[in-house]
Amino acid sequence: MRISRFAAPLGAVVEDFDVRTLGAPGDQSDANNQDIWQTLNQAFCDHHVLVFPGQNLTPEAQMAFASHWGELVRHPYSGLDDYPDIIELKNFGKRVDVNQHWHSDMTYNSAPPKLTMLYALETPELGGATAFANQITAYEELSAGMRSLVDGLQAEHTAAGLAGLYKADPEQAPRAEHPVVRSHDESGKRALYICRAFTRKFINWSREESQSVLDYLYRHSTRMEYQARHQWRPGDLVMWDNRCVLHYAVHDHGDEPRTIHRLQVAGPIPA
Repeated sequence: MRISRFAAPLGAVVEDFDVRTLGAPGDQSDANNQDIWQTLNQAFCDHHVLVFPGQNLTPEAQMAFASHWGELVRHPYSGLDDYPDIIELKNFGKRVDVNQHWHSDMTYNSAPPKLTMLYALETPELGGATAFANQITAYEELSAGMRSLVDGLQAEHTAAGLAGLYKADPEQAPRAEHPVVRSHDESGKRALYICRAFTRKFINWSREESQSVLDYLYRHSTRMEYQARHQWRPGDLVMWDNRCVLHYAVHDHGDEPRTIHRLQVAGPIPA
């Protein structure tokens, strides 16, 4: 197994490793498997995005590997009939693509998933990359004055807009309040935790008062120097840390086929 960075802001590639060899989650009998998982988890905390190229996975194998990081959490509006923990992402054209925005997954939950894992079954010849932005760096490069402001703020997150896309009742959509700056529960590092997709306003602020500060943070958090991109190939397995990363599905591949299986792993309540 070889682990190497693929971009300066974030991201690493794990080569010469078949994720199916890791063994059963929670199995303490194989010390070597435990050492491998510890190495992978440390790389995940260090680089925030891990790419495992050349995998050959069934849904069961993808779920088994993800389960090493915790309990799987289901999307509120989508899932395969036979594997409800997995969402199948397919290309139905740019006009109906709901992932063309910077976001962290399911921040409208009181305990959002700590990681998202995607496995590519079919990818376009050109385009269709996923972009990532490092929110630890974004926070660290705010001015001292802006940090002092956002450190004490909480924000409302809602899935009301997402509910409408799935023809569900927006009034019944999940909602949650989270700190605008959260601490990573493993590394202890601080990261911005807002996104245009789900953040509605600051708590005890009006939407109008919140908007100008949020707009600045949205622009700042996705500056090019905080970003890396992954160009998908069939067999790629990619996992990223929702506790400190925003992502964006770039739709520049027209109607070319793209089929990906997505799942999430439960995380802690942001603090």
